[in-house]
Amino acid sequence: MANLKTEYMGIELKNPIVAGACSLTSDVDTIKRIADQGAAAIVAKSLFQEQLALEDIKYDQELHKNDNLYAEMVDFFHEFKHAGPSEHVMWVQRSVEAVDVPVFASLNAFEKETWVEYAVKLAETGAAGLELNLFNLPTNGEKDSKQIEDEQIEAIKAFDEAVSIPIAVKISPYYTNLIRFVQELDKAGADGVVLFNKLFQPDFNVDTGENIYPYNLSSPRDHRLPLRYTGLLHGKIAADICSSTGILNGNDVIRMLMAGARCVQMVTALYKDGVSSIATALADIESWMKSNGHESLDEVHATRDSGNNTDKWFYDRAQYVRILMQGDPKI
Repeated sequence: MANLKTEYMGIELKNPIVAGACSLTSDVDTIKRIADQGAAAIVAKSLFQEQLALEDIKYDQELHKNDNLYAEMVDFFHEFKHAGPSEHVMWVQRSVEAVDVPVFASLNAFEKETWVEYAVKLAETGAAGLELNLFNLPTNGEKDSKQIEDEQIEAIKAFDEAVSIPIAVKISPYYTNLIRFVQELDKAGADGVVLFNKLFQPDFNVDTGENIYPYNLSSPRDHRLPLRYTGLLHGKIAADICSSTGILNGNDVIRMLMAGARCVQMVTALYKDGVSSIATALADIESWMKSNGHESLDEVHATRDSGNNTDKWFYDRAQYVRILMQGDPKI
């Protein structure tokens, strides 16, 4: 049997497949099922700052909705406050205790002070590491790109000082010079970088005008973007790379490992094909390794990154160069 062990942020994983943060990882029973199917680690569903803010508003509205009806009740509950992240923290701790594989807590916030406060609480749950989602969507032109990136770098520095567990940073691909930005994250203290966030996108019905909020699941070719940047970044940063988006089967996992990833995150496959897709992917990886005479993932890792790929243009402008030199490539 092939040795599928790998190491991510100093944590030994029994194989390279991690279940990414999603609604499936928000339930302890489902988390157990995912672990039973062979996942090497699980990222718990994210704690969103907006979620707590909205819950706080709703709690306050419920608490005071009858104030005008019963004047004597106006000050009765004045000391009651929303519990904040406590419920989520308790749930993450339950998840950690429920399975025998590493569980990573996940945090999605937009204010540094709040991020650090929540990060410290999540680090106390026994989570193996912390995944921080950097997602900033400017809706006006008040901030320039450097200001946004500098704020995110400073946040990572603050996390690195505040918690002792490993920190992974999950990012979108929408940076002008993504290589430079990831290198700055690396210097700021990130132990891992996850490429990439699969962001929700808005839509609406053109006939009814109704807003639509669909899941943005991956398609079979979506792995190509993280593949490119995995190959480009490997060897340029000390942080480990975890590839995400479009990882639907064992072949996709192998591609990312060959490009330089230490592990991958699977989400869409779990929705489309069920959590058993993890076991299927692992079986396919073992079969491929046996067919190619590989005994461990060390023999596969980074064999096709930008430094080892035989085509020096492959991760850069390969398609354009090939068209210029050889004519239109086959699709």
